[in-house]
Amino acid sequence: MNIPHTDAAATESLLAVCLFAAFADGEQSDAERAQIRQMAEELGSADVAAISRRILMGKLSLDAVSGALVTHEHRMLAYEMARAVCEAGGSVSADEQAFLTDLRVKLALGTAESKTIDEEVDSLALAPLDSAAAVSSAPDNDAMILKYAILNGALELLPDTLSTMAIIPMQMKMVYRIGKSHGVELNRSNIKDFLATAGVGLGSQVVEGFARKLMTGFGKKLAGKMAGRVAGQATGSAFSFGATYAIGQIAEKYYSDGCKLGAAETKNLFSSLVEQGKELHTRYLPEIQQRASTLNPAEILSMVRGTATV
Repeated sequence: MNIPHTDAAATESLLAVCLFAAFADGEQSDAERAQIRQMAEELGSADVAAISRRILMGKLSLDAVSGALVTHEHRMLAYEMARAVCEAGGSVSADEQAFLTDLRVKLALGTAESKTIDEEVDSLALAPLDSAAAVSSAPDNDAMILKYAILNGALELLPDTLSTMAIIPMQMKMVYRIGKSHGVELNRSNIKDFLATAGVGLGSQVVEGFARKLMTGFGKKLAGKMAGRVAGQATGSAFSFGATYAIGQIAEKYYSDGCKLGAAETKNLFSSLVEQGKELHTRYLPEIQQRASTLNPAEILSMVRGTATV
């Protein structure tokens, strides 16, 4: 759905729901906390950092956050975002499922409503990694990586939640294709392990996408907000382009070298490649903007599901 107009109170509550979702899996909480801290710094947002601290210190409850979302549209959006954060890696843990069940009750959403959202998010997070349509979309891995980076940079420019949720599935498809080109048959679990080694937080990456959209005014109709919105879009696009570019380049090195790259080296390389990718973003921004202008929800779904080329 498109992110509706939100006032300051609704924005804070929606951000808080995303953060609660990121912290819902106890096994991932330490890593997610570190990623959230980094995300707040990159966003330059005292709000995200403050909300995160209040949640972790037990000073902000899910009851209070849910109760502050007074419109049905905002409650539906909150559940959709939470489900997307929990399922970023393609699965939902028992702790995350318990959180989502509790959230649904607190948001007063019916079973049919939440089931529809669950199925929509599942269709993205659990989409097949392989696809016949993708096989010939790029002549070599460097060209393919650039195509995925441009696509994900373009997705960040779009106003809907679908575009944010599609970024990680496209990154995973890219890694799958790179591995396959080097004779390595990967599954979703292998790819999640590889991304974790590189220091890529899946849930926090989705939180960041949603946070940026909420904080830069998507859904706001006031003309005075346009300058800030455009600046926020460009920053988010640079991050998604840079992260996708870095993941692709590391995957190429990792699988072409027989998976011999160490964890510390992988993380260091990822950080430097993200910065390199952000610099390249400026060069490719016209192509990214052009790509964004042609994308629509049906095409995005087709690419994620593997029935259309990147």
